[in-house]
Amino acid sequence: MKHEIYKQNRELSWLRFNERVLEEANDKTVPLLERLKFVSIFTSNLDEFFMIRVGILFKMAEIKKHWKDNKCQMTASEQLDAIFSETSKLYKKKDSTYSQIKSELSEQGIEFVAYKKCNKEEKKFLKEYYQDNILPLLSPQIVDARHPTPNLQSKISYIVASLKNKNKNILGLVQCPATIPEIIPIGDDSKRFIFAEELIVEHIDEIFSMYKISDKNIICITRNGDLTTDEETDGSEDYRNQMKLILKKRRVSFIVRVEAAKSLSSELEEFILRTLKVQKKQIFVTSAPLKMKFPFSLPEILPVELSGKLSYPLFSPVDSKSVDAKTSMISQISERDLMLSYPYEKMDPFLKLIKEAAEDPNTLSIKITIYRLAHRAKLVDYLCRAAENGIEVTTLIELRARFDELNNIDWSERLEDAGCHVLYGPEGYKVHSKICLITRRNDSQIQYITQIGTGNYNEKTCKLYTDISFMTSDVQIGKDAVEFFKNVCIGNLGGKYSKLLVSPLGLKSKILQLIDSEIAKKSEGALTFKMNSLTDVDVIEKLVEASQAGVKINLIIRGICCLLPGIPGITDNITIRSIVGKFLEHSRIYAFGKGAKEQIFIGSADMMTRNTENRVEVITPIKSKEIKNRLRSILNIMLLDNVKARLLQPSGKYIKIPIESSSDEKLVNAQEMQCEE
Repeated sequence: MKHEIYKQNRELSWLRFNERVLEEANDKTVPLLERLKFVSIFTSNLDEFFMIRVGILFKMAEIKKHWKDNKCQMTASEQLDAIFSETSKLYKKKDSTYSQIKSELSEQGIEFVAYKKCNKEEKKFLKEYYQDNILPLLSPQIVDARHPTPNLQSKISYIVASLKNKNKNILGLVQCPATIPEIIPIGDDSKRFIFAEELIVEHIDEIFSMYKISDKNIICITRNGDLTTDEETDGSEDYRNQMKLILKKRRVSFIVRVEAAKSLSSELEEFILRTLKVQKKQIFVTSAPLKMKFPFSLPEILPVELSGKLSYPLFSPVDSKSVDAKTSMISQISERDLMLSYPYEKMDPFLKLIKEAAEDPNTLSIKITIYRLAHRAKLVDYLCRAAENGIEVTTLIELRARFDELNNIDWSERLEDAGCHVLYGPEGYKVHSKICLITRRNDSQIQYITQIGTGNYNEKTCKLYTDISFMTSDVQIGKDAVEFFKNVCIGNLGGKYSKLLVSPLGLKSKILQLIDSEIAKKSEGALTFKMNSLTDVDVIEKLVEASQAGVKINLIIRGICCLLPGIPGITDNITIRSIVGKFLEHSRIYAFGKGAKEQIFIGSADMMTRNTENRVEVITPIKSKEIKNRLRSILNIMLLDNVKARLLQPSGKYIKIPIESSSDEKLVNAQEMQCEE
């Protein structure tokens, strides 16, 4: 059996997922400003993909030329060629989508205008704005034999111009300041805008007035952002300071992509190829804005009535019905397990638990793993308060959380200053688990309150991502948590646990055993998994085995999926769907079996090799009948979705769920249904 038959390449699968994001921007049932946000999300997703995945492949192509991926046997160079080819198509779709949205916004009176189309009064305003707010921040440069090319920053726009002086060709370069807004409102009604980059381009002749300008353009480079710490550190310095030094190197790493606002002249293209050391296939021309953060600030700038009309209805998380806001969290969890479902329910009960523990004289210790936090975090305030109250607080904070490194460094310093014990996890393994353990003395006994989640303790993203937070006083889970923190603190990755599934050594083997149990049931077996990505070959092979045994398998996978469903005799008992909607589907739920004997687990791990073998993850079983029913209900709603869900095909493409025009089948939007509930 050939690998290609039921597997697909990880990177190409990701690009198809991001194409799904772009589909939301084309969906006319989505409010117009939300569609613009999906173009922005598609853009930022692609930025990170090039910074990390493409960066990794460039390094692999250089140092391991004959290495092949374990899904489709493609070398790194072959994968790069495929990525550049597919990305070119996606840029065309993005440009077409943006153009359509821009046209529809214009019909609503919202315009992004060119300087030449501004009237006399508007040009006067823009001239004054430029002179007062932009010109003082500009640092124009020329590049020639005496003036070397400066170190261009990643994801910063530059205006480039071909200059001539006495038959001498020179390049003019102006960085668009990161401190100025991407779009500038024109007039009093806050509905007409010009891009700051275009305003600088309009004045480029004044900036380089002593030269003749033959061509001008806007470019933006993307540098490799994958910086491993293994070869950078020697153990002689403080790890936090080492991370600060490593992050500086990200600013000067090699270039993986160049974007241009329009087709490059031969002179500008030659300059980019020669001085930036890139290949022609790495240059992408796009008519959409190079920087696209503005769609998230635009609703706040527009008139309230218009913004509300073109956006999703405001939704605020509600108080959980399973939690009594007037009663102690510790006493409630002591009586029964509790669960919060974000973003539909507030994070407040968990924060209240930490605050309560911080002020409780019976609390002996609080231990927590931290991967990502909001820039303002009540959680940190409460942890610091606990330490100041004499409680032993241990925070295992992951400084290598990609693109949150500086934020985490800052938080680690704040926690340490408050008296918390700050650790960074074992060498070579990211600590991605979401687990918090409160140990307290209850009369003469030791009591454990354990919280395990599928997402970060981030008070901002908990309103945007779907996640599960589980809280229990189960003694054995508490003892497992004690063992977990002890092992991670001393770098022991091979600990033994009674209930918790912990990677890198114990999680995958247990998942495979649970799948084997369903294989033994043959056609009576059932598996329902909800996760972000599936790439682990061992898990894929076991799911194929289960499918061939007749087990019915439903996978809800938002992003990467290297397994192809529906292949006769191989994966024809597997259905895979992706849901992209208002909220980012982030929770991981694993259900084995059906009916009263169904076993359900939640946790931080996707079934990716990086999670199952190269990270510290925690998954917990759910025993509470009430919570199991809630989790099964979430899975069932996801499986009923026929509005935002797309079915993965054997070809690797996604299609809408077909609904007969004559059918009375009810339209189900899983996220909207949960909002209503």
